[in-house]
Amino acid sequence: MTIEKHAHTIANIRRGQVWTGNLNPRRGQEVGKVRPVLVIQGDWLSAAQNRTVVVLPLTSDIRKAREPLRITLPARDALREDSQVMVDQPRTLDRRRLGPEPLAELTAAEMLKVEESLLAVMGITNTRYFFDRSMTENT
Repeated sequence: MTIEKHAHTIANIRRGQVWTGNLNPRRGQEVGKVRPVLVIQGDWLSAAQNRTVVVLPLTSDIRKAREPLRITLPARDALREDSQVMVDQPRTLDRRRLGPEPLAELTAAEMLKVEESLLAVMGITNTRYFFDRSMTENT
């Protein structure tokens, strides 16, 4: 499947949307394949005509033990399978690597979980507090 030929208006790619993204070629332990990705960059970057998009890949290989590094999303709209956002695998893609239209959009509550996990992954928050609290909530 070739998705690079789709020309997107940069401004119509919004934070919280799930698109199909081409993550090939991959190197080493990077996530590859054509798969759903969550747009996490600020909408102001799209409005500024930024030609790249910061995303988090999704997987349909649900592993509850990987939470809170993976945020589980139920299937909806064109996202056909339950999936997990791989928060520990951020990527920057050229917008031409995205499919023709968004598959789904996360709720505000789902985005908050992604943001909290991403802050912990990036070392911007108290990681011990985050993981201790998340493990308590998941039991």
